[in-house]
Amino acid sequence: MRNRLSRALPLAVAVLAAVTALPAAAAAAAATAAAHGPVTRTAAADHPAYIVTVYPGLDPAEVAEEHGITPLFVYRHTLNGFAARLSPEQVEALRATAAVESVEEDGAASSSGTAV
Repeated sequence: MRNRLSRALPLAVAVLAAVTALPAAAAAAAATAAAHGPVTRTAAADHPAYIVTVYPGLDPAEVAEEHGITPLFVYRHTLNGFAARLSPEQVEALRATAAVESVEEDGAASSSGTAV
């Protein structure tokens, strides 16, 4: 099977550009760490999940985006809000925001009533 050069060349150029950019990115990260000390971040997966309810009329995805949060789920029908893994700092910031009605840690729910 033959590959046409016109098809393979753009891919080769893109791969070459990506590979040559790697050392520059690593050098920039090293320079930042040297100037400001090492950056320690807790992975979002290490944080508990929360259900954030925003007031009616507001877009929950926009509220999450304004706070730099990537939602796991966005709810627009049963409740107006989103689920996300949040750091303690993010939880406090959201609780202090006028757009947010509540921030509750996600957990198991059960019902013991009879269905109507």
